[in-house]
Amino acid sequence: MNKKAKIVVLHMKELIYTGIFLILGILFVVILVLMFSDKNPDTASNTLYTPGQYTTTLTFNGSVADVKVTVDETSITSITLDNLEESVSVMYPLMEPALEELSSQIIETQSLDNISYAEDRQYTSMLLLDAIASSLEQAKHPEEQISSQ
Repeated sequence: MNKKAKIVVLHMKELIYTGIFLILGILFVVILVLMFSDKNPDTASNTLYTPGQYTTTLTFNGSVADVKVTVDETSITSITLDNLEESVSVMYPLMEPALEELSSQIIETQSLDNISYAEDRQYTSMLLLDAIASSLEQAKHPEEQISSQ
């Protein structure tokens, strides 16, 4: 058997360059992981709304009424009619009972889907649901608005 010794010559420059590139590569991977990881997954995924009160104005023959939706970070807390003029409540007597019925269902289910309403309040309920949907769109958390588009 012929055993020849193999001599490997390593230049110090090459070792230093390899070490620097290795460290930079690891640093790059760590930075990418930190940038794209969710910093606080519980808060970001559960936050649906920006807390506050959001209003949509309904106009009835020159008179106005405001549908005010109050939300916290994760839920709808109340839906009310504000600035309801007496003339509007006389001309549209089903407005307040329809809103009470809708708001109780929406707060219970936390959704505008599968809401039921009486046949005699159909158009009033649809008008109110549109106003509530508009207010909730304003209340959506910025991350939720981006994901829904």
